[in-house]
Amino acid sequence: MKSKLLLALLTVTLAGTAAAQVKVEDAIKFRQSGYGFMAWNMGRIKSNVEGTYNKDEVIKAANAIQAIANSGMGALYVPGSDKGTGWEATRAKPAIFTDKEKVGKVAMAFNKEANEMAKIAATGDAAAVKEQLGKLGGTCKGCHDDYKAKK
Repeated sequence: MKSKLLLALLTVTLAGTAAAQVKVEDAIKFRQSGYGFMAWNMGRIKSNVEGTYNKDEVIKAANAIQAIANSGMGALYVPGSDKGTGWEATRAKPAIFTDKEKVGKVAMAFNKEANEMAKIAATGDAAAVKEQLGKLGGTCKGCHDDYKAKK
């Protein structure tokens, strides 16, 4: 029991240290990669609810979104990453770094809907997945409207 606790504490400590040492350019790249990967998986779900529905593909996509949503991407908004280039210039608006309370609420809403999407996808109910996709997409849009600059 003590060794498990020690291992857990060590893991948390090292994870926090690793996040603190991420270079600005890498933090931006990692954010862009995570959001791009989620967008691809949202598209996979959308193509299934608009075309031939494949439960297994929807489950894979929903689980991928859920994993990224719950991965702690907020740690990638390191000081100085409001400007700079990852794969491309960041489009994060300055407010995402200062509106901590509202950003937290937006992030929690997204996590909630991502978790719900994974749960609903597992049922195989295409109509429910389509409805949940709208809710999940709404949380994305809510963040983009306030915190992502347009190209």
